[in-house]
Amino acid sequence: MTVYIIGGSGSGKSEFAEKIAVSLNGERHVYIASMIPRGDEGKNKVIRHRTMRQNKGFITIEKYLDLKTADIDENDCVLVECMSNLLANEMFEDNGSREYAVENIKKGIKHISESAKNSVFVSNDVFRDGYQYDEETEKYIKNLAEVNNYIISKADAAFEVVCGIPIVIKGDVKCLNHWQ
Repeated sequence: MTVYIIGGSGSGKSEFAEKIAVSLNGERHVYIASMIPRGDEGKNKVIRHRTMRQNKGFITIEKYLDLKTADIDENDCVLVECMSNLLANEMFEDNGSREYAVENIKKGIKHISESAKNSVFVSNDVFRDGYQYDEETEKYIKNLAEVNNYIISKADAAFEVVCGIPIVIKGDVKCLNHWQ
């Protein structure tokens, strides 16, 4: 099963994604972290997320680039957080795939969703502020929309999390009722 979860900053999407991942079968529960911890805020966010995952049985893999090379077993349940960080890394890091970022990430999504027993992909909702941005930022937002659309096209279930409340976007989610 592949699950897609989107939400704004501080929406509760991470906690919800962890609940979903823990509830899905897998010999290993693998958390792929894509955020490069920069500055105090970034480091504190990583600490907070690690604390949230503590005692839930996750194995953490830090994978900032090239998701398609992640070492995944067929019986794993994989949680990838988050696509917006991964895209930023691929587009803007010196060793990122730059103009091939979207295609490279799609290959990674395909690899995870086809290799693992279950997969959960998390993304940030950055599409509602209505501001005009510079060309590079607009390209990033367009690329993130393309990545998100690709995931949701493959997903069996999809949710938007708002104020800690998951809203069903897609799929028959009866099989996920035990996550609550």
